[in-house]
Amino acid sequence: MLKKKKTNEVETVRKLAVFKGKQIRRLIYNDEWWFSVVDIVEALTDSPDPKQYIKRVRQRDPELNSYWGTICTPLELLAKDGKKREVISNKVFPLWF
Repeated sequence: MLKKKKTNEVETVRKLAVFKGKQIRRLIYNDEWWFSVVDIVEALTDSPDPKQYIKRVRQRDPELNSYWGTICTPLELLAKDGKKREVISNKVFPLWF
C-alpha cells in the first residue's frame, strides 16, 4: 500500500520494505529513500530490543555518538500501533559506509 502526503511543498511516500522477513519502515523524502535505523538494526542483529542495542553502541563509540544527530534524522513514520511518531531515519547511501 502506497501512501502519499504533501507537506510544506515536499511530497513523501511511505511504504514498507522487507529484509530477512522483517518489515523496515521507509519513505521517500526530498526525492530520496529514508529507512528506519531501528528497523534495520533489528533485522541485522536479531536484537530483542534494538533501541537498547543502538544506545549501547553509541555509548561504546564516542565518535559515532558525537555525529549521531548529523547522520540520523528524525522523520515521521507510522509505528506498529498505527500512530505517527518521529523515528530516527537515514538515507540508503551513507547508512552503509
